[in-house]
Parts: sequence; C-alpha cells; structure tokens
Amino acid sequence: MAGASYHTVRDFERQARRTLPRTINAMRAALETAGIEFIADNDGRPGVRRRQAGA
Repeated sequence: MAGASYHTVRDFERQARRTLPRTINAMRAALETAGIEFIADNDGRPGVRRRQAGA
C-alpha cells in the first residue's frame, strides 16, 4: 500500500540503511489508512494501536 518494496520495508525494520523521509511518510500513511494510530504512552515513548471503531 505504501509503494515500498519488500526489501525497503525489511531494511527499515532492521535499521539496515537510511530510509528516505518520503518512504517513511508513505509507510505511515498506509498504516494509518489501515486503522493504525501512532501514539505516545504515559512515559512519552512512542507506540502504536488499532484505531477504535467510530474514532
């Protein structure tokens, strides 16, 4: 959905190489479209969760 190759996503997850900002933005947009929210928890650390229905 993000238009990124398997290898690009794999390398991003492994932090094997620098990923272009436009690719990161595309991956984030695809995840958000699929119902994922990016959040900060109570300690200010980043996290993700499924968006609640109706939100």
